[in-house]
Amino acid sequence: MGAQIRVYKRRIKSVTATKKITKAMEMIAASRIVKAQRQVAASSPYADELTRAVTAVATGSNTKHPLTTEAENPTRAAVLLVTSDRGLAGGYSSNAIKAADRLIERLRAEGKEVDSYLIGRKAVAYYSFRERTVAESWTGFSDSPGYGDAKKVAAPLIESVLKDTADGGVDELHIVFTEFVSMMTQSPVDARLLPLSLDETAVAGAEERAAKGEILPLYEFEPSAEGVLDALLPRYVESRIFNALLQAAASEHAARRRAMKSATDNAEDLIKSLTRLANAARQADITQEISEIVGGSSALADANAGSD
Repeated sequence: MGAQIRVYKRRIKSVTATKKITKAMEMIAASRIVKAQRQVAASSPYADELTRAVTAVATGSNTKHPLTTEAENPTRAAVLLVTSDRGLAGGYSSNAIKAADRLIERLRAEGKEVDSYLIGRKAVAYYSFRERTVAESWTGFSDSPGYGDAKKVAAPLIESVLKDTADGGVDELHIVFTEFVSMMTQSPVDARLLPLSLDETAVAGAEERAAKGEILPLYEFEPSAEGVLDALLPRYVESRIFNALLQAAASEHAARRRAMKSATDNAEDLIKSLTRLANAARQADITQEISEIVGGSSALADANAGSD
C-alpha cells in the first residue's frame, strides 16, 4: 500500500506542476487579448475607409485597372492562409486549414489553378507533411503582427496579381483567416480581396450612406484615376491583410486562453480524483495495520491463555 500512495503523490505533484504552467499561459493569453482587440478596433476604420475610397475611384471613373477588373475567364487564383506559429490553442489552426481546403476545392471545381501562400508554422508544417506545393510562406509574427509584416506579405501577392497568368500571375486573390467575434467565438472565414467586387460594394456603401442621410461626394482625379488606383490599391491590400492578421492574432490568443483554461480545469479535477484515491489507499493502509495489530494482540492473548 505504501508504494501505491507514493505513486499517487508523484502523479499529484506532476499534475500540480502542469496546472501552474497552464494557468500562467491562460493569464498571459488573457492579457494579450486586450491589446489585440485594441489593435483590431484601431485598424478596422482605416481599412473600411480605404475600401470606400478605392471603390469611389473605381466606380467614379471608366478606367479599367487590373486590380479592379474581373477577368473574363479566370484560370488561376492565389489563396493566403493565416494560422499560428505555436500550438496549445485548441482547434484554432486546424479550423483555418480546413476552411482553406474547402475554398481550394471550390476554386478547383470552378476550373482554376490555386497558388498557396502561408502564414504560420502550423500551416507550413501541414503542407510540408503532405508534400503540397507552396508559393511562399512567412513565420514568426502570428501572435503579434505589425504593419511591416502585412506589407511584406502583400508585396508578392500584388505582384502576382499584376502579372499575366502566362507568366505565373493570378486572376484572383483570396484570404482565409479566423475572425474574432467574441472571447468565446472565433470563426474561420474566407474572403476575396482582389478583384474588388465594385458593384456590390458600391451599392451597399451607397445604400448605407443614403440611409444615414449622407451626401455622396463627387471626385476629381489628379493626375488620373489610373494613377490614383495605382497608389491606393496596394495600400488597400496591405490594410486588409493587416486587419486580417490582427483579427487572427486576437482569435489565437482567445483560443489559447480557452484551451489553457480547459486544461487547468481538467488538472484540478484530476488532482481531486488522485487525492481521493490517495486518501482511500492511506485509509486502507491504516485499516490493514490496525487489523494486523489486533490480530497479533489476539494471537498473543491466546498463547498466554494456553500456557496458563
